[in-house]
Amino acid sequence: MTTPTPTPTARTTTTTTPTPTRRTTPTTPAARTTPTPARTLATTARVLRQLRHDPRTIALLVLVPVAMVTLLRYVFDASPRTFDDIGASLLGIFPLITMFLVTSIATLRERTSGTLERLLAMPLAKGDLIAGYALAFGLLAVVQSALATGVSLWVLGLDVLGSPWLLLLVALLDALLGTALGLFVSAFAASEYQAVQFMPAVIFPQLLLCGLLTPRDSMQPALHAVSNALPMSYAVDAMTQIVHHPDPTTTFARDILIVAACALMVLALGAATLRRRTS
Repeated sequence: MTTPTPTPTARTTTTTTPTPTRRTTPTTPAARTTPTPARTLATTARVLRQLRHDPRTIALLVLVPVAMVTLLRYVFDASPRTFDDIGASLLGIFPLITMFLVTSIATLRERTSGTLERLLAMPLAKGDLIAGYALAFGLLAVVQSALATGVSLWVLGLDVLGSPWLLLLVALLDALLGTALGLFVSAFAASEYQAVQFMPAVIFPQLLLCGLLTPRDSMQPALHAVSNALPMSYAVDAMTQIVHHPDPTTTFARDILIVAACALMVLALGAATLRRRTS
């Protein structure tokens, strides 16, 4: 009688099938390089909410240009024609100065408080942040420019041959240029005091060479050449064209295109110099 040979039992091995992982949108810097309208508008809404709780800043942005133009009108009370010549130019200069000052300080606060670093740790492109700030302050610039232009034309009696809408357009472009310059220089300041110190370096040379005090053609040739590279010069030239010409000229079109191009270029530089770390 033969003994049956036991068959070896097969060892059951359990093989683990890896579960597929769900792919999520990467949040690497490369994925944050393209701005989106939703993130830009969210940034704009956040900045506007902050400004709503800062009445002093709103007063500086909206009321100071009107107060300065009004003061200038009564400084030249005995010479209304002088006010007509200078007042239109200052409608473009005052918004640029105030927007530069407020934007540079507001952006610097974002850096030093750590808010900027926290925002850029999110899926937020640098372009979203810059565009959101530009849009928020641009909306305030619309209010500022409209109020200053309206008071100058219909309350203070500013006399221009061109369309009031063209005055508003140039004032708005100048305000956007001031916003862009403020965003840009805030990258190089370590405190609010330093941000204010940039004003003599960035704004005052343009103010002296823009043609407000004397025609640029009568300047020393080297200074005239420098003034040709400064955007405020073209803003003042555009305002002068509106004062003396009833219809838009080719020189006016050139001037506003240069101002708009400078604003866009400086905004791009501001996005390029936006640092993730505050220290």
